[in-house]
Amino acid sequence: MSLKEKINNDIKEAMKAKDKNALKSLRSIKSAILLAETDGSGNEVGDAEVTRIIQKLAKQRQESHDLYVEQNRPDLANIEKDELEVLEKYLPKQMDAGELKDFLSDLVSELNAEGMKDMGRVMGEAQKKLAGRADGKTISSVVRELLSN
Repeated sequence: MSLKEKINNDIKEAMKAKDKNALKSLRSIKSAILLAETDGSGNEVGDAEVTRIIQKLAKQRQESHDLYVEQNRPDLANIEKDELEVLEKYLPKQMDAGELKDFLSDLVSELNAEGMKDMGRVMGEAQKKLAGRADGKTISSVVRELLSN
């Protein structure tokens, strides 16, 4: 079962369970998928693209949550946090800091990267290999740390 089909089935289940929070989050995913499918490129939206869409939505929810917390709006922050939890169910398991650092240090050695001049090359390869399993900002900070030593 593809990720798109799973989301459609979960929308039906959320309707039956009258789970408004899950339904809102799942509908936002479905809406983003439909937008991607009808963008005029004619490309089929596969699981990798759906995962990228969900990551984008999750990042938006996280940024909104942080902003609401900063502005002392716990009512809105809680809504964003609940939606984020639903979105995270459809994302691959994220690597923890130790695993990420080990993976990236191996990658730096494999690519014979020597300094900050090689950051773009390392980042490009890391983004390909870690697609969906780590945030780009986190990858960047770890690579920067490894290359500056």
